[in-house]
This record gives sequence, structure tokens and C-alpha cells, in this order.
Amino acid sequence: MCGIIGYIGNAQATPILLESLKKLEYRGYDSAGIAIGNSLKVYKKNGRITDLETIIPSNIQSNIGIGHTRWATHGTPTTKNAHPHLSQNKTIAVVHNGIIENYQKLKKELIEKGYQFKSETDTEVIGNLIEYFYDGNLLDAVKQALSKIKGSYALSVMASVPYNCNEMVENDIIVVAKKDSPLVIGIGENEHYISSDVTAILKYTKKVIYMQDHELAIVRKNDIEIIDFKGNAITRKPELIKWNIEASEKAGYEHFMLKEIHEQPNAIKESFAGRISELDGNIHLDNIGLTEREILLLKRIVIVACGTSYHAGLFGKYILEKQNRILTEVAIGSEFRYSNPILSPDTLIIAITQSGETADTLAAIKEAKIYGCPTIAITNVVGSSITRDVDGVIYTHAGPEIGVAATKTFITQLIALKIITMHIGKIRKTLTTIDLKQHIRHMKGIPSKIQEILDDFENIKECAKEFIDTKNYFFIGRGINCPIAYEGALKLKEISYMSAEGYPAGELKHGPLALLTEESTALALVTHGITYDKMLSNIKEIKARDASVIAVAEEGDKEISKYVDRVIFIPQVNEFFAPILLTVVVQLFSYYVAKEMGCEIDKPRNLAKSVTVE
Repeated sequence: MCGIIGYIGNAQATPILLESLKKLEYRGYDSAGIAIGNSLKVYKKNGRITDLETIIPSNIQSNIGIGHTRWATHGTPTTKNAHPHLSQNKTIAVVHNGIIENYQKLKKELIEKGYQFKSETDTEVIGNLIEYFYDGNLLDAVKQALSKIKGSYALSVMASVPYNCNEMVENDIIVVAKKDSPLVIGIGENEHYISSDVTAILKYTKKVIYMQDHELAIVRKNDIEIIDFKGNAITRKPELIKWNIEASEKAGYEHFMLKEIHEQPNAIKESFAGRISELDGNIHLDNIGLTEREILLLKRIVIVACGTSYHAGLFGKYILEKQNRILTEVAIGSEFRYSNPILSPDTLIIAITQSGETADTLAAIKEAKIYGCPTIAITNVVGSSITRDVDGVIYTHAGPEIGVAATKTFITQLIALKIITMHIGKIRKTLTTIDLKQHIRHMKGIPSKIQEILDDFENIKECAKEFIDTKNYFFIGRGINCPIAYEGALKLKEISYMSAEGYPAGELKHGPLALLTEESTALALVTHGITYDKMLSNIKEIKARDASVIAVAEEGDKEISKYVDRVIFIPQVNEFFAPILLTVVVQLFSYYVAKEMGCEIDKPRNLAKSVTVE
């Protein structure tokens, strides 16, 4: 969730660091800072990057530096806790993403050696530990320090002249290291960039090297040396990023979130491109990591995810069980490891994480590996940590998502789960070729149906305005639509800070009805299916408590208007794809409520895009 940036080359480092840090703002942060030059001049401040800019001298000159945006984990969001952190004798500057689990023990040992600490962070321990081992060779000092550290980290480290010698030492390098947190090195002409997220450096280069766990690198302006923790040299070819810098800009939309909602038709096309064939009903998943025999022997599936991805998992459970008749469970990543899970080699683990760096989901995968479970990841980020820990990967191909509240990454997760379901159904023969062709045809029609909803946004916008005085919102659905009710409530909470809850509609009478008043509004997801009449009954229960109801229903539904205050219509669609269209409606509704309230939509308070700590 924190952001790292670094630069070494011939250009002035400060403007590059600040511009790149701004590209990382979407991750969520409460403070920012930079360390510049061989003298390790550090400037940091709580608040926004614009606040940081006010304290940096305009005449500062240097061709090397590191920077950071911090989201508080250890210690309050104050300037003293902001990164970069200097070691006690100001020989080491360090920026760090992750959590050092044994920092209290290390801090005590360093205090006994005479070190004093200025911050409440675990990161300051790293800087002082590196300084303790530093004799002029920064790489060796970092290696020795990391041998003492337990936890997760992405590190960028710079050194000045060591306090215990009078000789000049190599200080035209940045040393980086990675374990369980993302780190990428960008390659330029006689210059290199370091970042926790490729989005930050796309303006400067599209050629990158993804660092892998238990690796260190010495980064100079003219070369990069990568080694493992044993000192063995590693050769890795750079990868070419295909994203355009324009993809990270708002392209005329008021907010990134709105832009990304409107990008969903194309994101879905990219997600299924090359994977489905309506002509013969074939599904092509080359990197799924499971043989047909392994799929036939599966007795159970466990989907592990957090937050929005968890809601996608609930959708996956419904379709996997309904269409493949295979027992499927959905586990919250942060609870999975501690639940003493019952696992075996015939249990498939599907991990869903938009960033590929969600710490709790990564930990769940490692736990599953102990039991010999086959593992598949659904993620949006090529080269992310989870892709190296699993047997197979399905990339959602949604492109970069800047808004903190997930939109297009969620909807492409639904598509990925549907494709997996069809793939398993084909092999286990729970879906016929005719079934597959029909589902593929429906899937290919989804982008145009979403575009119809986007083109009719004014109706959704008017609903948001009409019910803006609502004190509490309820999102309700049944069956396959329940996960979208949960997701709709989460979206509204995330970006508008309104009280909102998602419920299976049949559960209202088991407690939630007590909360309904004339100041309440329910958003009811009412598509045709076996629970349609039940939904109408649930709506009547709500209206009997004087609450307002907005229904989201299919075009041609002439009954629904009799029971609700407003209707938002979506195109008619197969029941297995209705949740995808409903998703767009709840996203837009949440967006326009937040906009009407004047909220900071792309960077909601207290939240981060990529949750890389447990």
C-alpha cells in the first residue's frame, strides 16, 4: 500500500521522484518524503505530496535519490514516522514497504548497542541495522541486516560516507531488496528507476525487470547487478510493458473511477480475448497449471480472497456449484491461515487478488502449498508476487486501475471465474458443447449491454441525487445476485462514507428490518429467475416500513414498477451474466452519491489500493 520510487542517472532526481510519487498517490498514503544525493538530504512531511513540495529547496541538485509514500502501519501518520528514514549517524537512508515482524527484538538489541530511535516505525530499525554492519560496502551491509530480519520488505537503500572511516566509498549506487512486497527496476539510457509499481515510471520507460523474492540488486546509472541472498549472480531479461502512459491518465473524465467504469466494456473484451471460441465451444487457458486428469480428480474448490475480490469469489462459488456440481467454499484471506483449514491434494485453491500483492491472500497460498493443493491465481498484474507462488495464473487484462475502489478489476474477475467454470465444466462434462457455445455467445454480448447502461447514466445519476438524504442504505439480492449486493454496499461505503449494508433479501426479516425507517433506502437487485417472486415479497416488507426502494430490473419487466419508488433498467441477459450488468449499476450509483456529497472519490480516506501487509 505504501509506494517506493528511486532514480539514478544523469537527470535531476528531485522532479523525477516527485512526479513518480504522484503517480503512486492512488495507492493511498498519509505522508511522503525523499532522500537526495550522496549527502543524504532528507525532506519529508505528513499530508500530501503537494505539502512535501513546499519544503524542498528549489536549488537542490542531485542525480540520485529515493522517495516514498507511506500508509501508516507502525506509528501514527506524522512527519517523524514518514520515510525515508536516516540511520542514527546519517550514513544510511532507507525506504521500505512491508512489515518487520521481529523489529521490537532488533530495536532492543540496537538500543543496547547505543542506538537511539526517533520514530515509532519498524523501518528505522532497518536503517540502523544496516549502519551497524556498514564498513563501506553497502551491499554486504544490507545482506547482513536482512539475515537478521523476519518479515516482508521491498527496500531501497542509499549510503553516505560511513561515520567510522575517513575514506570515500562507493555512494553512486542504490541497493534494493525484495521479499513478499513488489519491486521493479526500470531501465533507461544511462539511467535506472526503482518503483513498487510500474505505473509510477511508465512516463520514463517501458522496459523493466521484476525483482523476485530473496533477491538484491546494486543499481548504478549504467548497469544493474542482481544476486540472491547467497551471493549468486542472477541474469534476467527485461520485460516490455505494453500499457501506454495515457492509460494512467483521466482521459477527460472527472475521476479515475468514472473513467475505469467506462473502460469496462473493453476490459471485458481483453479479458476473454483468445480464451473462448463460439465456433466450437472451446476454452483456451494455457497457463491454468492443471492437467485434465487433475481437474477430473478434484473433489473440492476453495476460493481465497479479500474485500472486493472476496465478493467475486462468492459469485464464483455460485456458478461453480450450479454448473459443475463441485463443492466450493469461499474463505477470507485474513482468516484462512488461522482456521486450521482441512485441505488435501484433491482440493483446488483459487486465489483472487487484483494487485497480486495482497499479503493475506499470499499467505493463504503458502499455507495451501503445505498440503499439496493445486493453486490458481486470478490477478491483474503481470509479474506480481502471487504469480510466482501458484501453479497457474489467469490474468484479467483489465489494464492499470488507479482509483482505489476496484471497478474494472472486479468485473474482469467475474469474467475470469466464468471462464474457469466453463473450462472445468467442459472437462468434467457437466457442460455440453451446446451449453458452452451458448455461454460464450452470452459473454461476447456483455460489453455492448454494459455500454447501454453507461449511455443511460443520467437515470442512475438522478436516482443518486433523489435519495442523497438517505441515512442508511441497504443493497439486497438473492442467489447469484447476492455478491453484487455486498459489493454495491462496499463501494458506497468506500467512496461516500455512507452507512451501507449488503444482505441476502430473505435475511431482512431476521434482524435488519429493525433498522429500516423512512430515512432508509434499499437498492434491490431484481432480475428474472426462480427467486423473482420472493424478491417482490421482500420489497413489500421494506415498503411496509416506510423505507424507499430503488429496483434494478431487466427491461420488459412491467411488474416491478408497482412496488418501488424508482427503477433502473438493464438489458435482458442470461441469469449467469446478470451480476455483471448489475455491477455497473451499483458502481455508477455509488459514484454519483459520492460525487453529490463532494467526497474525494479516487483517494478515499484510510484506504489503500494494494494491501501488502497483514
